Amino acid sequence: MTPAALRHLSESDRILAGVIRRVGPCSLTPQRRRSPYEALVRAVSYQQLNGKAAQTILRRVCDLYPGRPFPTPRELVDTPEERLRGAGLSRAKTRAVKDIAEKTLQGVVPDRRTISRMRDGEIVERLTEVRGVGVWTVEMLLIFTLGRKDVLPATDYGVRKGFALTYGKQDLPAPLEILEYGERWRPHRSTAAWYLWRSLELPQ
Repeated sequence: MTPAALRHLSESDRILAGVIRRVGPCSLTPQRRRSPYEALVRAVSYQQLNGKAAQTILRRVCDLYPGRPFPTPRELVDTPEERLRGAGLSRAKTRAVKDIAEKTLQGVVPDRRTISRMRDGEIVERLTEVRGVGVWTVEMLLIFTLGRKDVLPATDYGVRKGFALTYGKQDLPAPLEILEYGERWRPHRSTAAWYLWRSLELPQ
């Protein structure tokens, strides 16, 4: 993220400025070469699991397709549910990733070129038609795959916990409270969210 983003956030929010000083430069690097299809399958695989467990399951899924780093949408559609379940995906996640693949073949999940021309709201509206893909999942794609600069995932547990820690809240704030406060961070709310996540790693 640019120095202009850090300057804006520091000037508009003296408390967040302290977090920025302690964390240092923002190292958020979007995986822009990753297709929306792959990003969504990965995101769904990681839902409600810690990173190591999700990595293991996703590796087992990919191992079902020798010679490829990641299955194509057609391959995933054609794979029996039992094989994906055997790799560790739950029933709900199996159905979700197969629907992502099917919706990719149908054009509901756009390719990289098409999605790059879409507005954030359009992307959320389009992709939440897919089974197992909610607003949070699309927000992760917007930030970590597409590199969109002004996304604030206010329902994310880490963002809520980081906000509570940074601003001295006893309880987790409601998403609406974060969204209202975060208006001062526009148009760099993705960077602000990244610093809230990092705040949880700072020594207290």
